[in-house]
Amino acid sequence: MKRLKWIVIALLSLVVVLFFHYSLPSRDVVQIVGTDVKRMDVDSGSWLWAAPDAGTNAIHTRDVRFINAVTPTGKTRVYRNEDTDWGWPPYFKFDSSDLNAQAQAYAKMEDQWVAVTSYGWRIKFLSMFPNAVKIKPVAGPDVTLIPWFNIVFLTLVAALALYIFLKIRQFKRRRVDPVLEDVGEVWDSVEESAEDVKDSAISLWTRLWRWITGLFKG
Repeated sequence: MKRLKWIVIALLSLVVVLFFHYSLPSRDVVQIVGTDVKRMDVDSGSWLWAAPDAGTNAIHTRDVRFINAVTPTGKTRVYRNEDTDWGWPPYFKFDSSDLNAQAQAYAKMEDQWVAVTSYGWRIKFLSMFPNAVKIKPVAGPDVTLIPWFNIVFLTLVAALALYIFLKIRQFKRRRVDPVLEDVGEVWDSVEESAEDVKDSAISLWTRLWRWITGLFKG
């Protein structure tokens, strides 16, 4: 049971880590080289994609904007550019058109490095792309970006989780453990009573057997 308990805890922890890794913002220093608009068949409610442009009613087939970029090491980065609307994660992005125009402007500038803030993952075999939410110019490819929001947010989440854990442990010690102890004492008394009844029954049977055998001997 202890092994099963730790397996469940490990799986739940992995789910929480993946959830935050997908939802929290990340930033890449890149050069934007162009933008694309592709006609995509997107299932309604698919968690791989965000919402269509706010104010539109696209259900399955819709235009999806993409931002193409290159990292300082020469690796390519492709971001989708979709409104998050009021959905999850709560970035409340309604300006994908403006962000597309901003990306096109940066693509025309020579040696212009930018920090692209996005969330999500790039998984090629699922045609999954991170969603860009912000573009900001930076001084160069070697700039250091400190994820202050993630640090503060995860610190608060850890503090909240620790607070809940301590409250649960305190509640267990004050309310649950005494009840379990009482149940254990009752169970022990029941076992003792059962042993007494068993001994009494054995003693009675022994006396009865002696009386019966005595009749035959007499």
